[in-house]
Amino acid sequence: MASKKSSTQASPMAAAAASLLLGLLLVLPVPAISSSDAEEAVVSRFREYLRIDTAQPAPDYAAAVAFLRGQAGAAGLEARTLELVAGKPLLLLRWPGRRPSLPSLLLNSHTDVVPGTTRPSPPPSTRHPAASTRCVGMQYLEAIRRLRSAGFIPDRNIYLTFVPDEEIGGHEGIEAFVASKEFKDMNIGLVLDEGLASPGEEYRVFYGERSPWWLTIKAKGAPGHGAKLYDGSAMENLMKSVEAIRRFRTSQFDLVKSGAKAEGDVVSVNLAYLKAGTPTPTGFVMNLQPSEAEIGLDIRLPPSVHTEALEKRLAEEWAPSSRNLTFEFKQKTSVLDNFGKPAVTPADSSNVWWALFEEAVKRAGGKLGKPEIFPASTDARYFRVLGIPAFGFSPMTNTPILLHDHNEFLSKDEYLKGIGIYESIIRTLATLKDSNVDYESRAEL
Repeated sequence: MASKKSSTQASPMAAAAASLLLGLLLVLPVPAISSSDAEEAVVSRFREYLRIDTAQPAPDYAAAVAFLRGQAGAAGLEARTLELVAGKPLLLLRWPGRRPSLPSLLLNSHTDVVPGTTRPSPPPSTRHPAASTRCVGMQYLEAIRRLRSAGFIPDRNIYLTFVPDEEIGGHEGIEAFVASKEFKDMNIGLVLDEGLASPGEEYRVFYGERSPWWLTIKAKGAPGHGAKLYDGSAMENLMKSVEAIRRFRTSQFDLVKSGAKAEGDVVSVNLAYLKAGTPTPTGFVMNLQPSEAEIGLDIRLPPSVHTEALEKRLAEEWAPSSRNLTFEFKQKTSVLDNFGKPAVTPADSSNVWWALFEEAVKRAGGKLGKPEIFPASTDARYFRVLGIPAFGFSPMTNTPILLHDHNEFLSKDEYLKGIGIYESIIRTLATLKDSNVDYESRAEL
């Protein structure tokens, strides 16, 4: 007797139908992720980074590095965490190039931010406090995601660094790093670091920066009753200096106001604090002239300044010993590099890196403004002092300049556009062209 077919065995007609359905599924297009969904994912990753509290003086570096390592893994980058100073992790990422002997490209950013004060809540999806401070690091990563997805392979090694303590001078961050063996082994040819926002249509780029001189001036004098008039009190001695400093500051500021010079081309002098008086539990003794008074100054010097002349002014006019005044530097950064030259990177046709950078921005639909001296200080100074070319650049146009203000922000559209700018920059700088000079020699860069 012939056995019955199993009830689970498909009939020839059902098998044919299943085969037809499978064929249709193979040829039908798979629904693609919409561009708006992809953009929201990019912005969402940036917001997640911003939510990590890395404000000085107690930044959560561990959380920031953990997040960034995850992003690096998703982008296919090699990652190392260096702790050159205890509790100050530095994240080093690498995208290997096909010709690792070429001078490499370094994309630098910092993980810490200044403390917030009265930051308002931003409107959803378009703004976030501190966004303009921390955007470049995430834009680097997003640009590399795009390039890898497109199958691009760099000719030279590309490194990314996320460093601590930039906001407090970088001494235990990038300064320690550039002195390390790890850095020397990287063979860096060019560094990109942060810049500033531009309220107009042109991107700002910085080829140098002003050097900080932070100092205190202390005055001494005979104490006396608050009702007594006499010469040589500590406050009188100090206020004469404050007036001389004010006159100098006004002369420099007038050059900026008139348009004769840019802000980064003058010497800025600002009072950081004034300390005097005899304190009490409820305030100060009001009928006593103090025997000591002190001010703190934040002075910023452009690379072209005659530092000897300024030091002479300081010793003879602002803090002369003849008025019982003394001064002490808390920080004094040279305007020269280690070779005795102004610590600047050529931003003209003499620098091949500059030509490539300018070409890349133009190719992405952007336009650079006139190269500038950065008015404050960034980590880029630690590279320039070694003679390594470094440009400060943050792709933010149509954005107010709110550096360290309580309401810094960056619009969603500008953030996304900036990723495209970096995509073009990285592709161009990482590609060796036969028409370029010999990149094997850093001396020719």
